[in-house]
Amino acid sequence: MTAPEPARYHAEYAWLPDRPAPDADVLIEVVDGRFGTVTAGVPVPPPDARRLPGLTLPGLANAHSHAFHRALRGRTHGGRGDFWAWRTQMYAVADRLDPERYLALARATYAEMALAGITCVGEFHYLHHAPDGAPYADPNVMSAALVEAAAQAGIRLTLLDTCYLTATVDGKPLAGPQLRFGDGDAARWARRAGAFTPAGAHARVGAAIHSVRAVPADQLAEVAGWAADRAAPLHLHLSEQPAENEACLAYHGKSPTALLAEAGVLGPATTAVHATHLSDLDLGVLGSSGTGVCACPTTERELADGVGPFRKLVDEGSTVSLGTDSHAVVDLFEEARAMELNLRLTTLTRGQFSPVELLRAATEVGHATLGWTDAGRLEHGDRADLVTVRLDSARTAGVPPVGVFFAAGAADVTDVLIDGRPVVREGRHVRLDVPAELSAAIATVAP
Repeated sequence: MTAPEPARYHAEYAWLPDRPAPDADVLIEVVDGRFGTVTAGVPVPPPDARRLPGLTLPGLANAHSHAFHRALRGRTHGGRGDFWAWRTQMYAVADRLDPERYLALARATYAEMALAGITCVGEFHYLHHAPDGAPYADPNVMSAALVEAAAQAGIRLTLLDTCYLTATVDGKPLAGPQLRFGDGDAARWARRAGAFTPAGAHARVGAAIHSVRAVPADQLAEVAGWAADRAAPLHLHLSEQPAENEACLAYHGKSPTALLAEAGVLGPATTAVHATHLSDLDLGVLGSSGTGVCACPTTERELADGVGPFRKLVDEGSTVSLGTDSHAVVDLFEEARAMELNLRLTTLTRGQFSPVELLRAATEVGHATLGWTDAGRLEHGDRADLVTVRLDSARTAGVPPVGVFFAAGAADVTDVLIDGRPVVREGRHVRLDVPAELSAAIATVAP
C-alpha cells in the first residue's frame, strides 16, 4: 500500500484523549497515516477540510474474534441447549473451511467490522491444518488467508496463533473436527507459528493458549515463553464455563487461574478472554498480576455463559477490553453498553462503568492488548484512525455526544479512516459490497 496524501478533517464533535467531554469543531490533520495537529475550537475550517458531521471517535478495537463463527449467526436457535450444544454446530462450520473459503468468509466478516467502526481486530486463530489434521503444503496457509482477508477489508490484524493440543483437561486426544486445530505438542506449535511472517504492515502475530482444556499444564510455559521472547501479546480463554473450572479443579486441584499463575502465564502482556466464573481469589490473582481481561458480552449472552465480574476485575487492577467473539453481533457500542447493563442486572446497581471507561475499553485498551500501543487516541503522532457516528439518526437524535455508547449502534457509523486511508464513507465500504460478500461466503460453509 502507498502512503495516503496529507488530508484534513473537520469534526463537528470529537472525543479527545486529554478531556472527557467531546469538543466541538475539531480540525484534524493527517500526515503519512498519522495524526498531525488536532485542534479544538475551529469553527471555520479551511476549504480543503472534509466535514465530519456527528461525533468522531478514535478507531475501535475488537480484541477477540473467531471470524468463521460469523457463518452461525441466526442458525443456532432451533432448540434449547448450552455452550456445548452450540459448539457442535460450530465444529460443522470449521469442518467445511479451506484456505479459499476462509479468505472469503474472513474478508466479509472483517469488512462488516470496518462498517461498524472497528479499525483493528485480534483473531484467535486455531484452524491451522486440513480437516483430517494433516498440515497443508504451506503449514501456515490459513494464517496467510486471514492476513490477506484483513488487507482486502482494509483493517489491521493481530493474528493470535493459538496452541490447541488436547480435547479435555485430563488430556484426551483431539478427534473429529478438532484434529485440524492441533500441532501435536507446544514445541511443534512454536516451530510452525515462528515460521510465519505476515505480509504487510497492517498485520502482526501474537500467541494464544486456547484454554486449560486444550494445552496441558506442563506445556503452558512454552507458549508463554514464545510470546515473551517476541514481546508479543498472549491471549487465552479463561473460565468461560463452570464445567471448565470443575474439570480443572478435579484434575489439577486448583482453578484455571491458579494453574496459569503457577505456569507463569499471567501478567500485563496477557489477556484473559471471558473470565466469567471466577472466585474472589481468582479476581485478586488476575488483578494483582496486571493481567487484562476481554469481555465479550453479546457472545456470553448468546451462549448462555453468564456475566463476568468485570467491575471487580478492574477494581483489582486488570484492564478491560471488548470483543465480538462469535459475531452474533458486530457492534462495539453494543458490547460496551452490554458490559454495563449486564452488570446492572446482577448487581442491582447502575453506573458500573463511566462513559469514559467504556470508550477506553473500546479504543485505547483494546488496541494496546493487541500490541498496537500507538492507536486508539485522537492524539498527535498516533495512527490516524477515525470513526464518525451520526447524532441525527432515530437512535441518536437528541442524545448528547457523551451518551453515544448508550444510544448508538454500528448502523450509525458513517465514516471510518484507518491509518489515514478512507475505508468507509457515508456508511458504505469503499471497496466491497459487504452484504453480498457475506451472503456468498456463508452460503459455502453454513451448516
